[in-house]
Amino acid sequence: MIFGPGEYGLILSKLKKYYSFSSGEVLKNLNKFYKRKEIQRLGSENGLDARLFHQAFISFRKYIMESSSVSADLHIILNDICCGAGHVDDLFPFFLRHAKQIFPMLDCMDDLRKISDLRLPPNWYPDARAIQRKIIFHAGPTNSGKTYHAIQRFLSAKSGIYCGPLKLLAHEIFQKSNDANVPCDLVTGEERVYANEDARQAPHIACTIEMCSTNTPYEVAVIDEIQMIRDPSRGWAWTRALLGLCADEIHICGEAAAIDLVTELMYTTGEEVEVRNYKRLTPLTVLDYALESLDNLRPGDCIVCFSKNDIYSISRQIEARGLECAVIYGSLPPGTKLEQAKKFNDPDDPCKILVATDAIGMGLNLCIKRIIFNSIVKPTVNEKGEKEIDSITTSQALQIAGRAGRYGSSFKQGEVTTMHRDDLLQLKEILSEPVRPVKAAGLHPTPEQIEMFAYHLPDATLSNLIDIFVSLSQVDGLYFVCNIDDFKFLADMIQHIPLNLRSRYVFCTAPLNRKEPFVCTTLLKFARQFSRNEPLTFDWLCRHTKWPLPAPKNIKELVHLEAVHDVFDLYLWLSYRFMDMFPDAVLVRDIQKKLDNIIQVGVCNITKLIRASQSAAVPGTAEVLSEDFPLSRTKRDTRVVSDHRGAKSTEALSIAVDIPGERRAKNLKAYRSATRQEDLKSHGRGSLANRLLREGLLTQEMLRQLESEWQDQHRNGRYGLGSKRDDRNSSKETGKKKK
Repeated sequence: MIFGPGEYGLILSKLKKYYSFSSGEVLKNLNKFYKRKEIQRLGSENGLDARLFHQAFISFRKYIMESSSVSADLHIILNDICCGAGHVDDLFPFFLRHAKQIFPMLDCMDDLRKISDLRLPPNWYPDARAIQRKIIFHAGPTNSGKTYHAIQRFLSAKSGIYCGPLKLLAHEIFQKSNDANVPCDLVTGEERVYANEDARQAPHIACTIEMCSTNTPYEVAVIDEIQMIRDPSRGWAWTRALLGLCADEIHICGEAAAIDLVTELMYTTGEEVEVRNYKRLTPLTVLDYALESLDNLRPGDCIVCFSKNDIYSISRQIEARGLECAVIYGSLPPGTKLEQAKKFNDPDDPCKILVATDAIGMGLNLCIKRIIFNSIVKPTVNEKGEKEIDSITTSQALQIAGRAGRYGSSFKQGEVTTMHRDDLLQLKEILSEPVRPVKAAGLHPTPEQIEMFAYHLPDATLSNLIDIFVSLSQVDGLYFVCNIDDFKFLADMIQHIPLNLRSRYVFCTAPLNRKEPFVCTTLLKFARQFSRNEPLTFDWLCRHTKWPLPAPKNIKELVHLEAVHDVFDLYLWLSYRFMDMFPDAVLVRDIQKKLDNIIQVGVCNITKLIRASQSAAVPGTAEVLSEDFPLSRTKRDTRVVSDHRGAKSTEALSIAVDIPGERRAKNLKAYRSATRQEDLKSHGRGSLANRLLREGLLTQEMLRQLESEWQDQHRNGRYGLGSKRDDRNSSKETGKKKK
């Protein structure tokens, strides 16, 4: 018998009248149902893992407790359970029905599991499996010549591909190859440069690793920095290249820590690995003394910091000593980094000091005599988005320290030390420890896999499709699924814009820093304009970025110019995926070069920009900083984590307490000790004056004037134990004198 909506409601109301039970009884039985191991097992068999089971139960409980449309049959079952005439297990069919309504994938779980099965990645590349490849692993530390030998084989081959982690490295090999009369193309996400004038593809290609082709045959392939196969965000690109490149010889370069993993991966493809070990070509000495003061700097020194704030602060102090320094950090355009490196390397340039982040770890040829770690702890953000502070790893320390004493440079021996004495012993411990072996290789869902998911789940958002894929994916012990937080962030940001799935996927894989609001906003505008089928022209981009832009007058403007450069990169990246919709790549590349020159001028004058930013915060003061300007005050102990506004963050240190490990405990103890000592020192007027003089915030003339004013005011009793009113009056009188 079929009832109409009105009749059903009448029947249900009568049932509720005769079958009444308290909400407390219902809640008690629902919780009992949730805790039953048998129910959890049944849920798992039907595709509900622990997370989905919990979410489905929360929704089911809310439906029963708050909904006025609970079905009659479920109402009767609940009454029987509460009266002792039924069992809580009887709720499972209703629970599963509800779960399938909120998680539609449960109806096609078998198909989805097959699509997201990532246990046999070698089978994804049939062209590579059709040939027997020769695998050669060039293992060794920085400056051991391992990459040199691999590149020599690349240059002697009839055809080859070089896959590197950075545009700078790809550009270096591109240049080196063409200089050696071996025609080579350059392929990055934002750029295509052909060796041949008629744009014919050359037999050799230098590319960023994400851009390598797994369908084109080569005689030789080079995969650089193989240890990055464990990178939580980009590791999938190294896995794809290692398993998928169609080359007779695969030359792998990197840390020996990756040998065992590569050998195991190649065992699954039926290929053997030949290992060639290399030793460092120049000696590297860990000094027995710390720098302690910037007065002890020597030509060829490089101070390594782990934040832009410290870069700004240190470069400001160096300039106050009458020294010139070059500056390199990650968000600078490649051209600016190369110019700063060239300035530092030039023996005729007065710039003999380099201040840099760990961006110098790879991709730049630098003539460094001594590496000085300004700190050995590095602020990081974990997979949950929480700030953490931890010592740098042995791998990171070796990568950075190894930049000193480069073979073939003017410095035949390298040295490494720390800024602070307390850090030196710990740095020695870190450098003496063995590098942790690389345990697993990264994987990432492909567009085709996501499209198949979307076919089964047409109403799911892209972000949800990714979540479901990761939750259902199966990997064996040699692999892990890479972090997809950035992808999901962009997917959620453009979810409301009508795009087909493939275009939406491409936009979400765009390489950008989600911490840059201007760049993220621009991507949103790109996607909106794209969805309207309106081409993004050069004029449109110039209006959005307010091009042409003047030279920066302060740090805030320099940071904005770096963001605009990233926007131009984003346009160029999209122009190679959607040529018709981003038609003006040539014009954009021209203005990007002009912007690069403007940024270079800004970086060369960075200390002036810092002074301008400090002065703009509060006129007449040097230390008070604008909230929009991420410059932390100069710190003797830079182990304090700076937040985005430059304040010293105690939150990061409180997190450090919760992190296990003897080394982190030592860091915290050392930090507290150093802070107490610094607090005591800062109470002495002479000590503070000396510090301000060293930092360039005071001159001797200003100091004499301040001392004279202080003595005058002290004689007049203005610094006695007066009231706030007296202080205000004193300020007014001082103001009148200035006028």
